[in-house]
Order: sequence, then C-alpha cells, then structure tokens
Amino acid sequence: MSGTLVIGSGFVGTGIARRLAARGDRVTLASRGRPATPPAAYGARWSALDATDPEACGRLLIPLRPDSVVLVHGPSDVTWCEAHPAEAERVHAAVAENVASLAPDARIVLISTDNVFDGTAAHSAESAPVRPANAYGRAKRRAERILLDTARDAVALRVSLVYGHEPSDAGKWLNFFAACAYQLLRGEPVHAPRDHWTTPVTVGDVARVTAAVLDAHAPLPPVLHLGGPDRVTRAEWAMAIADALGVPRQLVVPVPKALTRYASRPENACLTSTSLPTLLDVAPVDGIVTGARKLAGHFAGTVRLSPPPPRAAAGPPPEPARDRGWRAGAP
Repeated sequence: MSGTLVIGSGFVGTGIARRLAARGDRVTLASRGRPATPPAAYGARWSALDATDPEACGRLLIPLRPDSVVLVHGPSDVTWCEAHPAEAERVHAAVAENVASLAPDARIVLISTDNVFDGTAAHSAESAPVRPANAYGRAKRRAERILLDTARDAVALRVSLVYGHEPSDAGKWLNFFAACAYQLLRGEPVHAPRDHWTTPVTVGDVARVTAAVLDAHAPLPPVLHLGGPDRVTRAEWAMAIADALGVPRQLVVPVPKALTRYASRPENACLTSTSLPTLLDVAPVDGIVTGARKLAGHFAGTVRLSPPPPRAAAGPPPEPARDRGWRAGAP
C-alpha cells in the first residue's frame, strides 16, 4: 500500500485529509478517538491509533507503507499543556520518534507552531532564534528536533493561528473565528485581547500549502513558515469578523491578554516566510477580510441575533487591518 497518513483528526488534521482526498489521494486518518465527521464521507479511511505506542504504530505503518505522513497530533490546548508540561512533551516526542523510525522512506511533515518563539519580535522568519514561549512551544520544538535529526525527509511547517468554519457543537475549544462568530451572532460580547498579535491563516490555506509541501521535490528546507498576510490583534480580528457577519463591532470588547485564556501565549505570534513563496507554486493565502467574507455564509442563520449592548464609554474600538496580499521575507 501507499498514500498519505494523517495522524490527528482534529480541526487542522481533518482539513488536510479532506484536501488530499478531494484531489484523489489515498488518505488514512488516524487518531485515538473517532472523528466527528466520518472520513468515508469525503473519501478517506480512518484507523484507531494511539501514536505514542510503538507497537500500535508498527501495526499500522508497516503494512500501510505510506509515501508521506502528516503529523497534526495533540495535545494542542496551550492552556492544558501549560498545566501538564511533562506530559505534553512526552506525547509529542513519542509520536515523532515512532513515526521517524517506522516510516524511514516517507516524507514527514510536522505541523508546528508559532509558540516556538518567545514573541519579542514583531515577526519571526525561518531563521529567527527559537525560544519557546510556553510548554506547548517546548513540546512542539522537541518534536521538531527529533524528526529533523532522525528522519531522512522531514519538514517542520510552522503555522500561525488557524481558523475556519466549525459547527457550534464541535466540542472542546472552537477555533477563534468560529467562537467569535457564534458569540457575535447571539449578540453576546466578545472579550478579545488587544495585546496579542497574530497572522491568522485559514484552514483551507494550511491544507493547500501542506499538500504542496508533500508534492515538492526533495530536498526542502527543514523548516518552513506559513502565516497570513495581516498582522492584527485578536481584538482587531474580532471586529473584522463582526463586519463580515454584519453585526455591530461594539460587541467586541478589547481587553488585556493577561485577563483571558490566552495569557500564556507570546505577545507576537506572527510568522513570515523567506522560503515558502519561492519554493512552492501556490497562490497567496487569504487575509482576514477576504477570509472572513468567505466564511460568513457558513454561519448565516445558525443562531438568532440579539440586540447589541450600548457602546462602552471608553471610546470607539480601533479599525481592523485590511488585506495586504502575500508578504514574504522581512515585513
């Protein structure tokens, strides 16, 4: 057998599996728990897998002999990782070790994170010094090093904050866009950090670029970055989401990051690339305005809009950023 094995059936893993299956690839999605959407519905197959168990990995990978493997495994809840740092690092390291040893001839793409940087720089390119901001960043960095040191053809694709449509009953944490959209459409205030900067990228663009990385001729640089073209605070981004949904942006309440569940995130979680645009033949990724407009229709009619609260006395919120197209290299 051959094809692509995607380990991790969460929001990003499912998005990547869908993209690969849609173009006709033989795709196996593997995870501990059964995915919310049956992979058979979009042309993939699913296998139960505890990827930290070497024997379980062997039972799947040895007969499967995948041409490529995409690692999108957890734990990915930054707050949980901060409370359980040793366990988070153990899991990420174990999966990387198992896959590197059992798929020696496959191209392995690890979907990594902007949390491997401490956030002191406004943007981080591939050459920036790595200083993890938190336990999640340290766990991902450990997995990066294992793969890049032991696998013949491995790439760490660090992605910025990923967003897209999810149903309101998807469970656990919805991605920031979806969570904001449902709250705003219910007329509920959204408390969003005014001091946490990101370069958001849609799950569709992450899947599209991941597919291009899998297809690219070797050798590739060991590390690639993927971020959206807009550097915005979460508060600015939430206002752009409100605009796209046609709801009052007064519902967005800018607050300090320290008062939210994003307290352990780096101040600047922003990625830029000096390599990706020249290496891969892919179209520019969407900025937040275009991305929000494309997604808005998926949320239409899902909830009833309540009357907005009165504007706070603190003054008008800042304007959200506008799309500026693909940005490569230094900002």
